[in-house]
Amino acid sequence: MGGKDMLRSARIAEAGLTDWRKLAQGLHARFRTDGFAAGARFAVAVGEAGDEVGHHPRVVVGAEHVDLELVTPDAIYRADDGTEHVVEWVTQQDVDLAHRISGIAADLGLEADPAAVAEVELGLDTTRPGTLAPVWAALLTGEAESQGRGSPSDEVRDATARVPNLWFDDGDASGPQRLHVEVYLAPEVAAQRVAAAVAAGGTVVDDSQAPGLVVVADQDGNTGIVCCDPDAAGQG
Repeated sequence: MGGKDMLRSARIAEAGLTDWRKLAQGLHARFRTDGFAAGARFAVAVGEAGDEVGHHPRVVVGAEHVDLELVTPDAIYRADDGTEHVVEWVTQQDVDLAHRISGIAADLGLEADPAAVAEVELGLDTTRPGTLAPVWAALLTGEAESQGRGSPSDEVRDATARVPNLWFDDGDASGPQRLHVEVYLAPEVAAQRVAAAVAAGGTVVDDSQAPGLVVVADQDGNTGIVCCDPDAAGQG
């Protein structure tokens, strides 16, 4: 297996990344800090570690936390016929750097809060993704290259992560709502989040793929999908 081959959930689980959770395409972690300056110092140390290996996470420094995402933008996916596609996904270099970042955090006395991580993406029901994708690529990112980025599908992905990824689902394209929100959460909090939405007035309309996917509708029928990857967390 090459260094940039995408890793399946089982391989990620074997890595034992207790501080990290696989959400959507990447590995996510949140480390708690006692202030912005402490978070900035942690981010600098993470940056220096990334410089050494030529790979870096996406980092957001908050007042009392630092959020990180590790993902390889040019991971290799091999189809059954041997065709190679470029996809955004977790590879071995992400796993290796995740271990190193956790070590840096431990040395600084920072604790991880893996249940707090989240990622939001969008989905659009359509039978014509190739026709609609250029419009959304232009609207969301202003770059035609955002369509697919070499992957076998037409999803819109901004290389700088300014906007959420937009996926095209071959679902019911005739209904009143065709755009839905996909919320990726750590497996240990996904059921709690669904329960909270139901307690607030929502309805579970499809749990046939639970716990990985649960579709929740609001009172007007607008749907959101709570997604998690229990296999990557070793909970499958």
